[in-house]
Amino acid sequence: MGEAIGPMLASAVAVALSPLPLIAVLLILAPPRGRANGVAFTAGWLLGLAAVTALVVAAGRALAPASGPATWVSWLKLALGAALVLLAVEQWRDRPRPGHVTAPPDWLLRIDRLTPARSAGLAASLVARPRTLLPAVGGAASIAAAPSGDGARAVAAALLVLIGSLGTLLPLAVRLRGADRAVRALGEWRAWAAAHRAAITTAVPLVLGADYLGSALTGLG
Repeated sequence: MGEAIGPMLASAVAVALSPLPLIAVLLILAPPRGRANGVAFTAGWLLGLAAVTALVVAAGRALAPASGPATWVSWLKLALGAALVLLAVEQWRDRPRPGHVTAPPDWLLRIDRLTPARSAGLAASLVARPRTLLPAVGGAASIAAAPSGDGARAVAAALLVLIGSLGTLLPLAVRLRGADRAVRALGEWRAWAAAHRAAITTAVPLVLGADYLGSALTGLG
């Protein structure tokens, strides 16, 4: 089982550290009636991430050779690693400069008008963003290529979805407690995520991209 879980852990953590879903769910949970939207957002995120994971694992198993190493995962990680490094470079180039105000995304301005259905749709769309999708695909590919049984791969896939969803599950759990202390904690988390968004979206894809490239070169060599 460890052969399926170990290689995907870094990818799962990278998905969990994506700041946009965290900021979105914190803003959704902020209004007094934000619980329903928060539950819907978290459900949409879980289902979207589970769908990506299941699709990649199934496709990877179909591509697995009958014998010998699965070189397809090395080629995939080579492409994913290069894409992640490019994303990190782009984020660094577009980082907020002192004295300049960056306009928030349009969906962030409309977040207080979301319904539960639209909240779930927003979460699914955030799963499809490159900064989430690329590490999710990389983690699922590692599971598919692991020399483990179907049961071990299923457990690893479930852990990938669970760990990758902590950024939405934890704020929801805190909000459902309903205490004033929970509301203050969510506000502090939101301020922290907004303040460190540029650093996270630069460092995480850069480190994971380098890891993917190293793993790919080792596998192909």
